[in-house]
Amino acid sequence: MIDAREAYEATGIDYAVPGRLLLDGADLSIRPGRVTALIGPNGAGKSTLLKVLSGEMRPKRGQVRVDGQDIAALGPARLARRRAVLPQDVQVAFPFTVAEVVAIGLPPGERAPARIAGALAKVDLAGFRDRPYAALSGGEQQRVQIARALTQLAGCDGPGYLLLDEPTSSLDLSHQLMVVELARQVARAGGGVAAVLHDLNLAAMIADEIVALKGGKVAARGTPAEVLTDAVVADLYGVTARIGIAPTAGPFLLPQAMARA
Repeated sequence: MIDAREAYEATGIDYAVPGRLLLDGADLSIRPGRVTALIGPNGAGKSTLLKVLSGEMRPKRGQVRVDGQDIAALGPARLARRRAVLPQDVQVAFPFTVAEVVAIGLPPGERAPARIAGALAKVDLAGFRDRPYAALSGGEQQRVQIARALTQLAGCDGPGYLLLDEPTSSLDLSHQLMVVELARQVARAGGGVAAVLHDLNLAAMIADEIVALKGGKVAARGTPAEVLTDAVVADLYGVTARIGIAPTAGPFLLPQAMARA
């Protein structure tokens, strides 16, 4: 049984910008050994909730705790040893090599070439370590950033937590499936994973639990089969859709069966 303190939790989160409430009482719990997918339409608050969870943004109201500790009390260095983050957009302003970007995931002063090489191999970039990061394609850069997050996660105190914001946005089909498998590997090793995803089929493949956001609030929460229903998808996205169920793979959505409501 998982101890109640063993979770990365955001509770009662409100977050606002001038003229707009982006999160309204939102809750999210990431458990060790499980993958949670965040879905919802554009502007629903998915990335904002992940940024609050990571500590990048401070909520107007609510609390974020990792394994029972308020993240505000941990400080950046200690928090970095509890969780690794892949933001939606990463800008690298200096002429770093691939290995230098991945090494950002290491603690200050630590040199671990074997860990860097292992992370690059996991994202199919073995042999890329000395290439200029800026010369890579968008998908290759995204895989480098995934390797950087995996490198940081490997140095966490315990299995740690992995927070992914649209990790498949620039990837081809093969590497989208790679992300699914990497997330499942982290969970099997005892880590907790949260991933913001727009592809509902990938969400169904990757997740033990899906949390659906709409208008800054949690609109649905449960297993893929419980959340990915005709009614929930219609409410979230304003489309008519028919969700199929594969006997061994769970729910799936055919784009050809969708129409705008």
